[in-house]
Amino acid sequence: MTTVDVLIAGAGPTGLALGIDLARRGVPALVAERADTLFPGSRGKGIQPRTMEVFDDLGVLDAIRAAGGGYPVGMVWRDGERLGEHHMFDPVEATDDSPCAQPLMVPQWRTQEILYARLAELGGRVAFGREVVSVTQDEEGVTAHFASGEPVRARYAVAADGGRSTVRRALGIGMTGETVDPHPMLVADVRITGLDRDNWHLFPPDGGAGGHLAICPLAGTEDFQLTASFPRGASVDTTPDGVRKVVAARSHLAPEDVTEVRWASDFRARTALADRFRAGRVLLAGDAAHVHPPTGGQGLNTSVQDAYNLGWKLGAVLRDGAPEDLLDTYEEERRPTAADVLGLSTRVLRGETRRGAATLQLGVGYRHSSLARETRPAPGPVRAGDRAPDATVDGTRLFDAFRGPHWTLLALGTQAPAAPVPVVRGPAHPTYGSGLFLVRPDGYVGWAGDTAAAGLADYLARVGLR
Repeated sequence: MTTVDVLIAGAGPTGLALGIDLARRGVPALVAERADTLFPGSRGKGIQPRTMEVFDDLGVLDAIRAAGGGYPVGMVWRDGERLGEHHMFDPVEATDDSPCAQPLMVPQWRTQEILYARLAELGGRVAFGREVVSVTQDEEGVTAHFASGEPVRARYAVAADGGRSTVRRALGIGMTGETVDPHPMLVADVRITGLDRDNWHLFPPDGGAGGHLAICPLAGTEDFQLTASFPRGASVDTTPDGVRKVVAARSHLAPEDVTEVRWASDFRARTALADRFRAGRVLLAGDAAHVHPPTGGQGLNTSVQDAYNLGWKLGAVLRDGAPEDLLDTYEEERRPTAADVLGLSTRVLRGETRRGAATLQLGVGYRHSSLARETRPAPGPVRAGDRAPDATVDGTRLFDAFRGPHWTLLALGTQAPAAPVPVVRGPAHPTYGSGLFLVRPDGYVGWAGDTAAAGLADYLARVGLR
């Protein structure tokens, strides 16, 4: 029987990002993917600025940027005529503390290729054609059973196997949700002639039985992503002929203008949240824990950040001797975050808010977490639980100092104590104010104080640092 520290079910963005984080920490892990290859479609194509910061730390941001591009401006069409531009995003400017401000568009299949290559570079493993069908666990670990092949024994397992997660169902964890748009949807990756690649082409309903059609060029490829809605109860034909008929019926294009259909699927926009994110030694992440509608580009990003939150905690327990209950803070922090993001996605879908600052996910934080220890009587602009923003302190760029699987202590305008982590010293800074800031490996302030005497040593022991 194969034995690893962590078994990850699912080689989507969540599972691959978690595999990377564990690999760079020296934690033996196996990613088990039921399909024979990586996912082939463009489905989750938006990379939000907070996820870009995560990807910078994981060593893939340059490749992600090279593979994608910015979101094109919408162009509304009617009867073969351009009616005018439609701006889907409220503009947000980059700042010194948030150098990534605009989302990138990268087709999901390309994001996964980049993550997979990085995982392999770090010595991580993906076993394709290995579908987890059940898990059993005891006080020492988890045994995963597969549709074929020998079981795998792990100290912990992570279900990152999608919205229909077999592992979640095997654990008996319920999922509460609703259909937020009853209209069936078609999504497809196509190649088309007759449309420019400078715009996201929008074809509103003409008052007949058809719904909307949107055709978006996918940066870094020759493909377009096509989405179309259908009346309630309608069946969606995902065959190449079916896709061509939709394009011809709802635009000025002819069926033969769709020269290739590379991938197609149907779905209904829904939200769902798992009742809990942990059952013993098995944890849920990504779509296995929360399902998002496609609006606002929140699903993939929330999922990758699940992995980023969980990776350092598994490493701390498995490698640094942190108490096992540190893993309870994963659900404590990520489940409320997922619930908030699900609400945001739904409001965007219903037109109640626009894509803008909230959808960038730079404001996500954990002030109410038990891992957020704010000991200063008069906190400054950055508090325990907040994302640690970028800044330059005495010539050191903080994001450069944070990069890597370690904690960092900032001593700003105060004396730095001896600490078992890298220390950045400097004067008080307008972005942070003054004080001591212990920054977690995932870029959030864990502990903040005026002096180390205010509990820093106890906090370090809590997270496995001595």
